[in-house]
Amino acid sequence: MLDTTGRQAGPHLAAREKTLREELSAAFRLTAQFGWNEAVANHFSVALSDDGRTFLMNPRWRHFAAIMPDDLLVLDADAAGTMQRPDAPDPSAWTIHGHIHSALPHARCVLHVHPPYATAISALADPEIKPVDQNTARFFGRVAVDLDYGGLADNEAEGRRLVEVLGDKAVMMMGNHGVLVTARTVAEAFDELYYLERACQTLLLAYSSGQKLSILPDELAARTAREWDAYRPSAFDHFRELRSLLERVPLRLT
Repeated sequence: MLDTTGRQAGPHLAAREKTLREELSAAFRLTAQFGWNEAVANHFSVALSDDGRTFLMNPRWRHFAAIMPDDLLVLDADAAGTMQRPDAPDPSAWTIHGHIHSALPHARCVLHVHPPYATAISALADPEIKPVDQNTARFFGRVAVDLDYGGLADNEAEGRRLVEVLGDKAVMMMGNHGVLVTARTVAEAFDELYYLERACQTLLLAYSSGQKLSILPDELAARTAREWDAYRPSAFDHFRELRSLLERVPLRLT
């Protein structure tokens, strides 16, 4: 394995890359189990280098259920010739993840996917996640909302625009598109994606009732969001438990 300068990586860096490959590939397969993937589209990435510019990402047009640790590409956000590589990622993957890892080093893990409930909420004129229960309140004031969808995200200008919209937030509702989640680790990013999809499921079901939503007051919603912070370390236990089930649960393909 190589470090970010192209030299052979030492044992510590090699071990870290091995761990990240195992974690990210598990996130892909778990996403397939939950039915959040879409054909051979969408993409996840995780930073290898301290500055975030060298990162792992899934290869072009591979089903999430089939992605294993050794399948992941090592990409450099500063490399001009990435899209000329024989194994180049798809253009939208490179646009979104390359720009975010280049500009936002705190976004160590980036998950972009089109799960059914979150994507349905993103298709509403107002895709804000209204705080109607504990899960939805988790995201109160902590989500960037992009209302300027302009087609497939496959060009430099769109990559820069998405970075600006995301800003200092960890989650972005991508209007008419899907969602994007970032975190320090794969476990935390996956946990956030899990709760985001659950929150959107609850919200969509509430909307479908046709009755008026019981929206929490801002002060209570903000307090609930802060209270969630004490429970966020459970993300590592959640991810560990889910990984332990991968070999014991029948594969679900979507």
